[in-house]
Amino acid sequence: MSRVAIISKPQKEDLRQMLPELVLWLKAHGHEALLDPVSANYVTDEKVHPRQELASLHPELVIVLGGDGTLLAAARVFARSGVPILSVNLGALGFLTEVRLTDIYTHLEAWSQGACCIEQRAMLHSELWRDGKLNCEHEALNDVVAAKGAIARMGHFVVEVDDQLAATFRADGVIVATPTGSTAYSLAAGGPVLVPKVDVLIVTPICPHQLTLRPMVLSGSSRILVRIEGIPDQTFLTVDGQEAIQLRVGDELRCRKSEYSVKLIRLGENGFFDVLRTKLKWGEK
Repeated sequence: MSRVAIISKPQKEDLRQMLPELVLWLKAHGHEALLDPVSANYVTDEKVHPRQELASLHPELVIVLGGDGTLLAAARVFARSGVPILSVNLGALGFLTEVRLTDIYTHLEAWSQGACCIEQRAMLHSELWRDGKLNCEHEALNDVVAAKGAIARMGHFVVEVDDQLAATFRADGVIVATPTGSTAYSLAAGGPVLVPKVDVLIVTPICPHQLTLRPMVLSGSSRILVRIEGIPDQTFLTVDGQEAIQLRVGDELRCRKSEYSVKLIRLGENGFFDVLRTKLKWGEK
């Protein structure tokens, strides 16, 4: 019996009826459901698995029931496993979670029959170095961000690309993003919209105190270093908006394209511009 992991968004009433039906469908088609603690709240008599342990159970598929934030969390759990993800949109915006709840069984049937497409999304590998030592490292689908909290003071940052000085500036923070992350925080900070398949990375300053400083689109093979030269006390490193590590002066954030990627299940080719027209209202006059 193959295994299918299920990761859900908390407090979604749609799941109270839907999740028990989904578990029964999986069992009827020869699949064992592996439920994270949130999913298990909606189903009785099913074993619960901590989310961080799901990848070690070697499922053949991950079903994400939620919004883009839930998918980002799942992508980081399964980043090194290569397990495909079927993301079902229960959120508001849903740039990544394109599958509607009403279409979930159509997609599952296609997956069971090997008739679906697998869309690869590049990830970002980041390392935080402190006092010359590796402090922590992460894989991100959208972005890593060094930014201040509630304090009004700006930070002082240095950006190097492939060991060459690119910029020194004061700003509220810096975003290093993948093409997938171009429609997330980077977009809100004035960065470009990029087609997910392009092999690039983006560096976007957040509210820089220099009008000539613009976002940079770099080769996917670039090695990016962000050095923290001066910051308010409440300045944090966040990974896909879901980690919060307090930064210190002298910290270095080293980023490069990850050796891992996220595999998203689609029925056909990804309609990226359809999503932009729908979500960003590009089709309105």
